[in-house]
Amino acid sequence: MTTTQSTEAPAKAATPPAPATAARVQNAVIKYGFIFVTVALFLYFALTEGSFRESATLLDTLRYVSVAAILGLGVTLTMAVGGMDMSVGAVAGLGVSVAAQTMVVFNQVGTVAILAVLVAGALAGLLNALLIVVLKIPDMLATLGTMFVIQGSKLILVDGQSITPGMTLDDGSTAPGRFTDGFLKIDRGTVLGVPVSVLIFGALTVAAWVFLARTRWGRILYAIGANPEASRLAGIRVGAYRALAYVVSGVLASVGGLILASRIGQGDVSAGTSQLLEAVAVALVGTSVLGRGRPNVWGTALGAVLIGIITTGLTIKGLPYYTQDVVEGAVLILALVFSFTLSKRRTA
Repeated sequence: MTTTQSTEAPAKAATPPAPATAARVQNAVIKYGFIFVTVALFLYFALTEGSFRESATLLDTLRYVSVAAILGLGVTLTMAVGGMDMSVGAVAGLGVSVAAQTMVVFNQVGTVAILAVLVAGALAGLLNALLIVVLKIPDMLATLGTMFVIQGSKLILVDGQSITPGMTLDDGSTAPGRFTDGFLKIDRGTVLGVPVSVLIFGALTVAAWVFLARTRWGRILYAIGANPEASRLAGIRVGAYRALAYVVSGVLASVGGLILASRIGQGDVSAGTSQLLEAVAVALVGTSVLGRGRPNVWGTALGAVLIGIITTGLTIKGLPYYTQDVVEGAVLILALVFSFTLSKRRTA
């Protein structure tokens, strides 16, 4: 019996462990699943709709999502510090009204309008920073309050009506100004065939990536989001960095407002209302890219591209707008499953 036991023991020890195929498949799904979904949808629309393959359609798709993507970059920065900016849509709408007021009512040039819009965005970010950092109001509640204040203030600013060239003012006179040709080129102009708004989107994406991923300040923002108390004990000025994230988010939202104003060509009081949900969606979707499970710039940009692919593809197919909302919501849920449910199972 002793001999039998000694011969069986080495045999069991020599048996190699079964390969963890399921774990490897799960890791691949988490890391590349979102990219696969994006590529699959692109190929599906490209193979089934000839007009989708045209370069003009692809550029128009990027142009369409540029506003949501830029606003999403701001949301990404605030998510990096553990917060969430819910006021970006309202700030973009404020930018539309400020641009129209500056050029149409006050008859100023486009450069003055751009500066006014950027200052308005920075002030909105400072208001968020004051509420969150100084008054200690939770991020989402503070920015929701800011959203309502800005939306109401915007209506007061324009007396509840859209600003259009040649409109009659309160004193009975006619608005003397108009949207300048140079300002309108922000969205309608092209450089070497590429829309200016797409170039702005690309430049801001690269700049945000360099800031978050390649600088000390970006690493500090992520550290604050991961553990603010540990960051504070390490000597980091947590409040100052959180304030910085919200001010930059406000400025980015105002850039989106500039593009919207150029696109619309008037001070539409409803502008920016629908941008909040898309901006938050692309930032949340971006957390699932490459299985990182955290806000990141390239993920946000890819999320915006995916939203654009879905919207453009379904529009070409003639499906109603509410169908697009359902599909976009389903994609968001799928991305969140990649980011949270599957990733937690992998680390369990």
